[in-house]
Amino acid sequence: MYLTPCKMKKKYNVLIVDDHPIIADVYKSGFELVSAENNDVEFQISMANSCDEALDYLKGVSKQNSIDIVFLDISLPPSSDGKFISGEDIGLKLRNDLPNCKIIVSTTFNDNYRIQVILQTLNPEGFLIKNDINKEELVTSIKSILNDTPYYSKSVLELFRKQLSTDYRLDKIDRQLLYEMSIGTKMKDLPNIIPMSMAGLEKRKKNLKVLFKVQDNDDRELILKAKEKGFI
Repeated sequence: MYLTPCKMKKKYNVLIVDDHPIIADVYKSGFELVSAENNDVEFQISMANSCDEALDYLKGVSKQNSIDIVFLDISLPPSSDGKFISGEDIGLKLRNDLPNCKIIVSTTFNDNYRIQVILQTLNPEGFLIKNDINKEELVTSIKSILNDTPYYSKSVLELFRKQLSTDYRLDKIDRQLLYEMSIGTKMKDLPNIIPMSMAGLEKRKKNLKVLFKVQDNDDRELILKAKEKGFI
């Protein structure tokens, strides 16, 4: 009698990065549902709830133990050294260190411009607005990513249709400038923290005020607008 050989399961290493444990558990349950529906796939799931925890996890990643899929929240507590301000910075590190890793961004931000910037900087394979997420959409997004098909939630697709056109993009220095201003760092001290001259930083701040339609002498309003749009 011949035995039919068992089909090997395809194993995926998954990292869920979110600072709300309940939401992280919801994402985990989505992977468990997909695995229950398809016996050919298996997920090894790890979790991190801050930039520091995500960075610690990435230190242990190797070619033999890489990351296949990351669920990435954008609003994360900054790293203790201040170099990683949000999940966007973690995403940039993933893109640089693990180019084959598939990133699913999940965020509460629904501001058109903020979403545009995330799409430009990270080019994620999936993009979900948390208010859109239910069990069906979560499972569908995971299945799409496994099939190498990008997935964007309804709100993201609607925002595509209302695209803003602007020639100015916020980069890491812009976001770090906004972050330092938001925690009370004085402009005169910024060249010691951000690798740029005072004149360059002042020009950046002026450009940010134009972008966010803030009066030139109102730093407080700039910080409030940047927070409102999810940049800090």
